[in-house]
Amino acid sequence: MTAPVPSRFGLIPAAGGSSRYGGAEPKQYALLAGAPILRHTIRALNESIALDAVFVILARDDRFYAQRIGDVPGVVPLYCGGPTRAESVANGLTAIGEHASAEDWILVHDAARPCVDVATLHRLLNELEDEPVGGLLAIPLADTLKRAESGAGLRVASTEDRAGLWCAQTPQMFRYAILQHAFKQAYGKTLTDEAQAVEALGVKPRLVLGSPANIKVTYPEDLELAEAILARRRAR
Repeated sequence: MTAPVPSRFGLIPAAGGSSRYGGAEPKQYALLAGAPILRHTIRALNESIALDAVFVILARDDRFYAQRIGDVPGVVPLYCGGPTRAESVANGLTAIGEHASAEDWILVHDAARPCVDVATLHRLLNELEDEPVGGLLAIPLADTLKRAESGAGLRVASTEDRAGLWCAQTPQMFRYAILQHAFKQAYGKTLTDEAQAVEALGVKPRLVLGSPANIKVTYPEDLELAEAILARRRAR
């Protein structure tokens, strides 16, 4: 008997308050090329690859999504976000439990990465298709890496070896059961991405080459670069 084909679900944690970005409202609602960053991000994921659904994890008191994003076919807002990204993802995984089975794929994508492209997404899907655990987009570290001294007045303590170091991106794509178990095991710990939770189980996620254009909007200055990337694609 042929095994069922795993479903694929997108999960976009968008409950953060964007403390580094600043501003009167969360950065996912800042305007980029005339639309909220989050709208671009949803479109990039939802319209580029075949997903069974995209779930957007929002703060419980989010007052922007309904007005600025609204109804999007195939996209389901879930008002179950927590104070940290890890809690939002964990809550989201629990909330979609009635839809997802153990072997289904979950693609967790940053709300502030609006420039992920079709080719990169398809590379992720193709390279992880037969992986038992999953993996993530990443690019090799190109810049020289410095470690700063502690204390007042920033000075270089040392230059670090960058060999073998990669910059993690998203989406990060893992089997539902593994990802949910990883977050349960890591409850209360500080996590910066999904791969870190999975690594704590003693398994090694696969690295898939990402794209330098798949930037994360962290500061207001990043909007100009993101807009240039999107404008160049529209001009092709």
